[in-house]
Amino acid sequence: MQTVSTLDMLRNATSTLREGGRTLALVPTMGALHEGHLTLVREAKKLADRVAVSIFVNPTQFGPNEDLDAYPRQLAEDSAMLEAEGVDLLWAPTVEAMYPEGFASSISVTGVGAGFCGADRPGHFDGVATVVCKLFNQVRPDIACFGEKDWQQLAVIRTMARDLDLTFPHVDAIHGIATVREADGLAMSSRNRYLTAELREAAGTLPLAMKEAIARIEDGQDVTRSLAALEDELLGAGFDRVDYADLADAMSLEVLTARIDRPMRLLVAARIGGTRLIDNMAVS
Repeated sequence: MQTVSTLDMLRNATSTLREGGRTLALVPTMGALHEGHLTLVREAKKLADRVAVSIFVNPTQFGPNEDLDAYPRQLAEDSAMLEAEGVDLLWAPTVEAMYPEGFASSISVTGVGAGFCGADRPGHFDGVATVVCKLFNQVRPDIACFGEKDWQQLAVIRTMARDLDLTFPHVDAIHGIATVREADGLAMSSRNRYLTAELREAAGTLPLAMKEAIARIEDGQDVTRSLAALEDELLGAGFDRVDYADLADAMSLEVLTARIDRPMRLLVAARIGGTRLIDNMAVS
């Protein structure tokens, strides 16, 4: 596996990987890799001839009171994991390389980026859209793989790629990969490591409560009351706050108060012990 940290090195490396008409997949990450990330890598290897992974803790998607400084950084360990998975290229730029002096541009995706985490974390998706656009232009992949755990982020990236006519042949070139979960159902996340053993046990209530709410909704029970019961269960289990727990149109992310005849998604963000956990599940 080749590791590069400057744009010139990256472009030389990707040019070599594409020789002979080979296809290139990109898996963007912020590092602190776990089985969820490695699942994205394995899926990318099935979809393209060569795989590049980026590791960059993007400061522009963190708010002033969020965990940028505390976010885990373990480049050596991550690199070893990627090499073991057969990744061809690791793109690990510095902040200065990604945002050189005088950098003054930003991308904002309205609509799908406005609610949920977009409302709770002002500027977050502007930072996500900007850095992912830069990564797409830097690596110029044929496809890209993202986890479905952050469903709204996936919608923002797909919308941005479509609207800005990026290098992908069609929107399906951005692949959403199903959420990888722990044994108790909790979605894998780099932030799970912030939880004490007691809080980690309590956090397992999140996927269980979501499944119960989905069962009620699919059974025809009132959506508002079903979501209120979900919030009550989380708070009773030790969660400090529920930022949102909503049923939404899976594509537009319009909040719903009743079932519709289109794919739906239950989206939840809740805080426990100072750690913010997000999750989403399909609703039929």
